[in-house]
Amino acid sequence: MKILAIIPAYNESGNIERVVREVLALPLSVVPLVIDDGSADDTAVCARRAGARVIVLPFNLGIGGAVQAGYRYADVNGFDIAIQVDGDGQHDVSYLAAIIRPLTEARADMVIGSRFLSPAGGFRSSLTRRMGISFFRVLIRSLTGFPTTDPTAGFRACGRRLIKVYAGYYPVDFPEPEAIVVARRLGARLLEVPVEMRARLAGKSSIGRLKSPYYMIKVTAAILLHMLKDRKVYGPWE
Repeated sequence: MKILAIIPAYNESGNIERVVREVLALPLSVVPLVIDDGSADDTAVCARRAGARVIVLPFNLGIGGAVQAGYRYADVNGFDIAIQVDGDGQHDVSYLAAIIRPLTEARADMVIGSRFLSPAGGFRSSLTRRMGISFFRVLIRSLTGFPTTDPTAGFRACGRRLIKVYAGYYPVDFPEPEAIVVARRLGARLLEVPVEMRARLAGKSSIGRLKSPYYMIKVTAAILLHMLKDRKVYGPWE
């Protein structure tokens, strides 16, 4: 199978080389694709130096636009599995084999790496983030029936059918909860597997404490709108 690691990165020159080299060091054959989302630093240069394929966006589109660029690349180039890996180094790529296994065994269309299923604990993010995660857990389960434990997790993998869907449509801001709802609306099979998160070594998150309430309101409204949409707007589910 052809496996692509979609690595969105914005001003991650202090982390991106480590991320790319960890992906390339895996026993799996995974192609790292860094989407430089209009960075003002040397993110693209560092990514190429580490051995990644790189797409440089002309300006900052946000996480959703960067990830969708990766899905379009995966679709056009015939990849069977696309894995999302954050460019800040918080995702431990040693869990990639466990994340893609349900896809290779045809047991799921999307697999999400959940930090809340891991018995080892590890990095858990801020209290504000955890409150938002708890809210989206309840919202998504009540609307779609999927008992997600980590709806905002960006560490996830999709098979061919969802690659094609997300290449044509992908949420823009804070897209992870919305992407789950889109997949469930289409009837996709979703699973979660335990992973551990790490604290970033350099730089800072683009979503600050003051932005979190804004994103919660915006994403909640978007999710509710998704429940009213005709599933055909997301493209064919083959």
